[in-house]
Amino acid sequence: MTHLVGEFAALGTAFCWSFGSIFFTVSSRRLGHNVVNRVRLFVALVLLMLAHVVTTGTPVPPDVTAYHWFWFGLSGIIGFALGDMLLFKAFVMLGARLSMLLMALVPVFGTIIAWLFLNESLDLTEILAISAVIIGIIWVISEKRNDGHDRNHYAIGILCGIGGAMGQALGLILSKKGLADDYSALSGNIIRVFVAICFLWLITLIRGRVPGTIRQLKDRKGTAALFGGAFCGPFLGVWLSLIAVQNTYIGVASTLMALPPVFLIPLSHWFFKERIGLGAILGTIIAVIGVALIFLL
Repeated sequence: MTHLVGEFAALGTAFCWSFGSIFFTVSSRRLGHNVVNRVRLFVALVLLMLAHVVTTGTPVPPDVTAYHWFWFGLSGIIGFALGDMLLFKAFVMLGARLSMLLMALVPVFGTIIAWLFLNESLDLTEILAISAVIIGIIWVISEKRNDGHDRNHYAIGILCGIGGAMGQALGLILSKKGLADDYSALSGNIIRVFVAICFLWLITLIRGRVPGTIRQLKDRKGTAALFGGAFCGPFLGVWLSLIAVQNTYIGVASTLMALPPVFLIPLSHWFFKERIGLGAILGTIIAVIGVALIFLL
């Protein structure tokens, strides 16, 4: 039963991240990706603290140890502050669908990191599955590249998406460490978001970008999309993702959370009027199947 809860939470995460990526694409293009990355965490923190009051009676976790501060804090800096900064830049340059397709690399990076640093095995089946993910992604991005886009602009977007996937993978593994002994997923997410906010806004203050960030929020449509993305992404989506990795195998959770590229095929056509060819659909499906095979065989 516990594993079933985790699997449903992972599937819910995929839906949240699909819609959140659409909101963040709109807001990042109107407000700027750095502004979105700074502000959406404030919104998410308020929502998380309200949820914490409802579920525990207190707005902040009362039992935070140095161990939790370290692992969740490091996860927040790498996953939210740095990884998502690159992801939002990819949203601007590539759009939601391709950016989230590159997020299919998260379990690939997670598997490789676990093999290199956590002494987990990597057998032939997993190598073939990783190859399928990479082949599927290359198929999709090669088709898009031939669609008349500026090559340098497109290449930078791809690199940002890959960097975002690496940040997500590292953040997930670090969060898993913090969730040891059944520590609350909601409490852990509050710590992650709080540390990421402190990190991002300290840099923003040092660089003198605070007034400019506030001025950008006068764009009502962009700000509304930012709030929608904050609710779907770092609040509900990430909360569900932590529940998923806490209650089921990280491989199963990662597989289900890799489904947004599939969900975004119809959503991107609907919201952004994207023309999506058969090659892009097949490549996406191959990539997602590869993700599933990494963990399920």
